[in-house]
Amino acid sequence: MVESAKKPGSWSIAPRSERPLAGSGAVAGIDVGGTFTKSVLVLSSGEIALTRRNETAGAGGPAAHVDRIGALAGQLAAKAAGAGERLTALGVAVPGVVDEAAGVARYSANLGWRDLDLGGELSERLGISVSIGHDVRLGALGEGVLGAARGVADFLYVPVGTGVAAAVVLDGHVRRGRHGTAGEVGHVALDESGPPCGCGRRGCLEAVASAAAIARRYAERAGGDVDAAAVLARASAGERVALEVWQTAVAALGATLAHAQALLDVDLIVVGGGLAHAGDALLSPLESEIAARLGWLPRPRLAVAALGDQAACLGAALRARAEGPPEAPGAPPERQTGDPR
Repeated sequence: MVESAKKPGSWSIAPRSERPLAGSGAVAGIDVGGTFTKSVLVLSSGEIALTRRNETAGAGGPAAHVDRIGALAGQLAAKAAGAGERLTALGVAVPGVVDEAAGVARYSANLGWRDLDLGGELSERLGISVSIGHDVRLGALGEGVLGAARGVADFLYVPVGTGVAAAVVLDGHVRRGRHGTAGEVGHVALDESGPPCGCGRRGCLEAVASAAAIARRYAERAGGDVDAAAVLARASAGERVALEVWQTAVAALGATLAHAQALLDVDLIVVGGGLAHAGDALLSPLESEIAARLGWLPRPRLAVAALGDQAACLGAALRARAEGPPEAPGAPPERQTGDPR
């Protein structure tokens, strides 16, 4: 068994090279989402050799999840071998409460995980270094090093998809918080009498403003099997129910982000996840909501994530590069990304 990295603290987003994905040997990143699992294979040159996007199968419980992640990692290792390289490290992004130092997924409402030693089990099976990270914080790492927030020291990364969460980046470091729950805005109840949330409470932001919630709440009122993109299209066409569902979601998200801005005073909010595909149809009303609630306080810039749904798996690959085996003797130290602090 190869010991998983056990390095608590925040992550630096400052790369030590113009090629932050380059290093010794191939590395892989896997992002296990509630709906889709994304993966990427990066060769030693920093070239992205493969990206994949598969539906996340939920049957069989946590043990089956580990089996499927291990099998996917094995496929990535085989692809690396076909390119003449060995897979040396794997980074895995997971949702919920994550103990990154121990490599344990403490709790995920959407996946049904509790105290899953994912890092230990995968490193035992694969015989390589495995690092486990929170999907949103790893997404922020990806956007901060490679994407829309490159060069920005203070920003929020807010993916809105199956769920809603945020990653806090201050002074160039992704902050995890004292208990590893920094940024869990999706499970703050805005209305205790609101719709039920997957966490067991009612009226959480995630139950109102996630893409899944928008589709569900529209279907409850108007019927039909639609996704959030269809709801937006109908809202844009003036359909009353769709417009009310969309406006309620944007107002809830805007209120939450305005509170976050008042506390943190960041330069930039990067919106990612499936809902970010709405572009200005989301950003324009969201910017207005935030501005109306902030008053005289400084307003952050808003931007759509540049890496799309690959942000977290690229962030996982960056962590794998940083936390994997050391560079070969004589390799330039600037090839590594910043160490966690």
